[in-house]
Amino acid sequence: MQTNYIAGMILTYRYRIKDATSGKHLDVLSRSVNRVWNYCGEIHEASRRHNKRWPSAFEMIKLTTGSSAMLGLHSDTVQAVCKQFVSSRDLHRRRPRWRGKKSMGWVPFAAARAIKVDGDAVIHLKRRYRFWNSRPIDGTLHAGSFSQDARKRWYLNLQVEVADSPSCGTGEIAIDLGLKTLGALSDGRKIENLRHYRKYERALAKAQRARNKGRAKAIHAKVVNARRHHLHEQSTRLVRENNLIVVGDVNARKMTQTRMAKSVLDASWSGFRSMLRYKAMRHGARYVEANERGSSVTCSACGARGGPKGIAGLRVRAWVCDGCGVQHDRDTNAALNLLLGVERHPLVAEIPVL
Repeated sequence: MQTNYIAGMILTYRYRIKDATSGKHLDVLSRSVNRVWNYCGEIHEASRRHNKRWPSAFEMIKLTTGSSAMLGLHSDTVQAVCKQFVSSRDLHRRRPRWRGKKSMGWVPFAAARAIKVDGDAVIHLKRRYRFWNSRPIDGTLHAGSFSQDARKRWYLNLQVEVADSPSCGTGEIAIDLGLKTLGALSDGRKIENLRHYRKYERALAKAQRARNKGRAKAIHAKVVNARRHHLHEQSTRLVRENNLIVVGDVNARKMTQTRMAKSVLDASWSGFRSMLRYKAMRHGARYVEANERGSSVTCSACGARGGPKGIAGLRVRAWVCDGCGVQHDRDTNAALNLLLGVERHPLVAEIPVL
């Protein structure tokens, strides 16, 4: 089976809006977007009661035609809201929630028609919105949005089609995800788990006890940004060094239902795998999610299953194989088994690149 790589991929570039004055205008647009969204919800309920079916995106767009001028929105924005409403409804099989005053602001648009990027500013509906131009836009704009975070700060999100950059390394690596360390690599190295939430946990608890919502939101944002920065650094380094990246398919969702939920969420395994996946796709590397069942109890040297087992065995971080006498680090051995399993059975559980 031959893996084919696409000629380009869509990335989302995110820029902070200088919203000292622009934020007020974006607030007005977001309230108009909420009116369109809630109107779609009313149409959905009426159609469900009287016609016994859900209206399509085409019908929603047809019913909202001509409303953009009255609402002060671009016509593409109204259409994008209708399409997103139907997409969210079909995905979750229920009507999406109403958008009100407490909803974070959101103004979608079609980049080719609704905006024009001019240096460190974007022009939308004849108004300039300046932003911190932290990185060049090196691709073709397709769509985008203005979005607001929990601290009421506005951001510009641009979906950009960029060309693939086949610049991955020549090595092969496997990663055993964990909590004590973020990941153990098959070459013996470890990726440190910085435990960003634990670092700010006391400060967050203090702000919450004082009912200081602004401070609590700022701490949450700091934790998220620090964690994302660390994951980007590590995932980029691994892709630059290797052309084969194997990761265990540990089920993070199930782990969040245990006593280790806080630590699992703080490690952000799913976010790390997602970064590895799309960066590998862009740079021409293979990304594989391998079945990790039995990887920690199997000797990577002789294949004997003599490692520590069960809940009590989780405390054992190093063990000696009874079959060949090789001493193993539990996590490094598991990573080696993931890599050996893919080499023996190539393309098993591989994430296809369309």
